[in-house]
Amino acid sequence: MFGRIFSPLIGVLVVMTVSRAQNLPGNPEDNLPPTIRRITNFGERADFSHDGKKVLFVEKTYGDVYEIDLATGELYLITGHFYHGGFTRALYLANGDVLLSGCTSFDAEHPHMNRQVKAELWVLDKSYRKPPVRLGTKCSEGPAVSRTDMKIAWTVTHTQYPVKMNKGQYVFYLADIVYRDGVPELANRRLIFDNTGTPYRDIEVQNFIPPQERKITFSAYGYRGTEVMVLDPETGEVVNMSNADGQYDEPEGIFPDGKHTLVECDRETGAVDIYKLALDGSGELKRVTFFSDYKGYKSSNPVVSDDGKYMAFQMARSDDLAGVGYGIFIMDLEEAEKQGYR
Repeated sequence: MFGRIFSPLIGVLVVMTVSRAQNLPGNPEDNLPPTIRRITNFGERADFSHDGKKVLFVEKTYGDVYEIDLATGELYLITGHFYHGGFTRALYLANGDVLLSGCTSFDAEHPHMNRQVKAELWVLDKSYRKPPVRLGTKCSEGPAVSRTDMKIAWTVTHTQYPVKMNKGQYVFYLADIVYRDGVPELANRRLIFDNTGTPYRDIEVQNFIPPQERKITFSAYGYRGTEVMVLDPETGEVVNMSNADGQYDEPEGIFPDGKHTLVECDRETGAVDIYKLALDGSGELKRVTFFSDYKGYKSSNPVVSDDGKYMAFQMARSDDLAGVGYGIFIMDLEEAEKQGYR
């Protein structure tokens, strides 16, 4: 997601002090460990199907959405049968349909409005033959999708474009997707968090925490660097899970046992790589990828398969706008852990 400290909409990166930079020659793709393989040479923001057999991804920010069959390597364009203004997210729902975040139009002079201000949520039927159905809500950045039922959570910003860092109002909503006469719509929608009056000025919902999915991780951008937070929607309680002042920690894919989440973290090189963070409040981190050891590169946007065995993620340049990726990679997590992620 956001790399380093990210100023919403305008994509400004604020340089922080680098703790350690390896600056190895070459690039990470030419030096992959045996536990990692590339599956596409383009694309970003992957998501595993619930059976682990396919991966969904966005061609580029504000682009089309593709699906790849992991057994055959076949690619399918799933948003080519209707006109649109580009998508920033695509996530499998529990029933196999796809939740899209995107717009009907695109303003090339102000492209990042489509990430936070103009983007809407849609449901694309799993047949990939029908146009998507609008759910009637805006969505700032990425939504959270349940692995087990048709529950979603998402962020809405009430700030006008352009927005200054940490000056916006952001709220989280929770709802169910239901089908009436085969048409999806939102039901039981309720507001679960409002950053007004809190120290968390720029926030984004991330994941339901399995297996009960009663709590949600969210990013608190610019708060003590950036921190991994956990929200209890019923009580409103917020708990800091990373507690690393001045360090960038953004939660991404979560493990199916709910004990750990993957984070984008700049702890060692000043550019983000992927780490595994314990969700017990200890702040325990374990580094998983080492792409940023190579000058000018980073890895980002990791997700974990429902069985916890694999991670999908992307490679990018360290100075790219957050979310930009140049291809999807798969890591065998069980084997990588045995080998110390090297």
